[in-house]
Amino acid sequence: MSTSMGFAARGFLGALLVLAFSASPLPAAGAPVAEESSRIPFTQRYQAVQHGGVVRTANSAITCRTPKSTATTSCSSVRTGSAGTNGDFEMFYIDEDDDPNTYNSSRADLALPKNSRVSYARLYWGGNLRVGEQKPPKDNGRILIAEPGGKYKEVLADTRIAHRDTDDSDAFQASADITPLVSQSGSGLYTVAQINVAMGHSAVGSWGGWTMVVAYENSAEPLRQVSIWDGFETMDDHRKSQEVVLSGLRIPARATGRVGIVSYDGDRGAPGDAVNVQTDKGKTFGLTSSTNPATDVMNSTIAGPGNPIKRQPAHVNTLGYDSDVFDIGPALTSGGSRLNFRFNAENLGYFLGVLFVQADTRR
Repeated sequence: MSTSMGFAARGFLGALLVLAFSASPLPAAGAPVAEESSRIPFTQRYQAVQHGGVVRTANSAITCRTPKSTATTSCSSVRTGSAGTNGDFEMFYIDEDDDPNTYNSSRADLALPKNSRVSYARLYWGGNLRVGEQKPPKDNGRILIAEPGGKYKEVLADTRIAHRDTDDSDAFQASADITPLVSQSGSGLYTVAQINVAMGHSAVGSWGGWTMVVAYENSAEPLRQVSIWDGFETMDDHRKSQEVVLSGLRIPARATGRVGIVSYDGDRGAPGDAVNVQTDKGKTFGLTSSTNPATDVMNSTIAGPGNPIKRQPAHVNTLGYDSDVFDIGPALTSGGSRLNFRFNAENLGYFLGVLFVQADTRR
């Protein structure tokens, strides 16, 4: 059984509206929601118990260009993985397509297991609107996407948009259900363009990117609990911790599982950003990987278990955009009925946007 729980179920109105830029548009389902909130509590967007899992693909929308006086290394070195933050550079758009009508675009490959059926797909995008320039927030809920071999289609946010304007930054996250498009197109290289992100330089810096999260069914895979949560929480010296609890689970002993996280403006080399997971039967386990130190989880990476995502461009240091997947098998050794994720932040902080989980289960 699967359930999609959009913000409409939480008191907000809205649905997907996609306008065609090609001969095969996505179906419209209503008018987009224009409302914005500076904070959106994390709530379950989708859940399912099925043979299958969840995959994601992602890329950043902006990168470094010219180093400023605070930079200790070159832009080219940072792109290949050296330490450096977006506040150290003049930032400029990534633009991988050949379309003169787009000012930013990037690509990433969605790799679904063979013989899988897409049960739900959601696209998340976000960025900083105020750096050297100020971008208008009216465009926060609008992007372009092209499926493998396809042409651009306009996608409008189908739920309340997160938008937090402070003295330091002007951050947002928007999202839309794109299940029909991904169900029809399947695996391959997707292009996302026109994310509303500002270029230039400031002490805070520019950041932006997109992540596609896809739940799928596959009879050859174990029975799993799949859950997608989203919201928008500011993690900083005023709010140093945040919990997201998944309950009612039936995780057997020695289960396998993964968790994915999307966040914004995490600074590489600033220790204190940590994520812990605990079951009701197990010990606390700190998320970590070869690319994400346990004390610097939000460190400007797009990484996860297995082969790296094929991306264009494939910058190692994404300068303020994180879309990472972690193995949580060590936390599931004793099984359990609840997963408690605790996010901690150092003083500079980050914006937390998406959490998605798959874990072995039993009927």
